Amino acid sequence: MSIVRTESLTKVYGDVGQPIPAVHDVDLTVDEGEFVAIMGPSGSGKSTLLYLLGGLDKPTSGKVWLRDSDIDALDDDALSRLRRNQVGFVFQFFNLIPVLTAQENVAIPLILDGMPRARALKQADEALARVGLADRATHRPTELSGGQQQRVALARALVTKPSVILADEPTGNLDSRSSDDVVQMLRRAVDDWKQTLVLVTHDSRVAAFADRIVFLKDGKIVDDNRLKGKGNADQIREQLSKMVLS
Repeated sequence: MSIVRTESLTKVYGDVGQPIPAVHDVDLTVDEGEFVAIMGPSGSGKSTLLYLLGGLDKPTSGKVWLRDSDIDALDDDALSRLRRNQVGFVFQFFNLIPVLTAQENVAIPLILDGMPRARALKQADEALARVGLADRATHRPTELSGGQQQRVALARALVTKPSVILADEPTGNLDSRSSDDVVQMLRRAVDDWKQTLVLVTHDSRVAAFADRIVFLKDGKIVDDNRLKGKGNADQIREQLSKMVLS
């Protein structure tokens, strides 16, 4: 069953006289329980595509469906509700509120959706326990390492039990050890917690954890491969090199 589906998805920046195409005529389907990595050269449209999938940007033309919802047809209030309830976002720079504790940061989507504070904080504690940070619930972001902050961001993405998690270079601001911890946690979200994950990355070591790699170049999908086995970073590097040089 598909969770995310696009049809002829296109995003063009700039004006009519000098258009800058970022995503061009993309047809993509992501099935429930898949871990899809999106790769490609700098400027290939990876992050733009992810933002379009999550309703953070509007397409110039084409469609995005999240389950049965045509997200471009939703008004602002309905789109905000859909993002809070159906999409979990993880970004490179964490986007945590510095004056709030880890627990409070994770509870924000639930509180914004009207859940009583006590219940929201309890669910936040459960999400933090999932990512191995039960003992850091009362710590503020400045008291946490980069890897721990990213795990708080992952807990925040998980707390609403979304249909899909969208991650934009989630390891791009981390050292190699913290990066490994975070990507293993993302893999666990798919395997153990039955999430669907779409992840943008330039790192073949990270993409090697995915079930499927979608390669973009000049805003277009140029390859779409299912990996024969997890951890095959060499296969990904070879494919990416061929794509860049072609």
